[in-house]
Amino acid sequence: QVQLVESGGGLVQPGGSLRLSCAASGIIFSLYDMSWYRQAPGNERELVGTITSGGNTYYADSMKGRSTISRNNAENSVYLQMNNLKPEDTAVYYCKAGKGWNTYWGQGTQVIVPS
Repeated sequence: QVQLVESGGGLVQPGGSLRLSCAASGIIFSLYDMSWYRQAPGNERELVGTITSGGNTYYADSMKGRSTISRNNAENSVYLQMNNLKPEDTAVYYCKAGKGWNTYWGQGTQVIVPS
């Protein structure tokens, strides 16, 4: 019954911006820490950033200064705003919900930034 659905991916030119969304159902959303991860072809899945249930945000070094994670508990949604996109940002982006030892993953959305 738990479901996380990402949306908003697509092709963006270098230097452009993109806003990803993740809508959750089947959980008490406000109690969960929400994270964004990404996985490029041939690479391991890596953390992009996190927003905790209390609203604190943390970002990977590669994203600091050009990304913003936000959440709207009333809409059970978390967002990832990315600016100044680079070809190395090309990846499938996933959202994750976590509370204690419970973890749920979305199916991912593709972001392509051509060289």
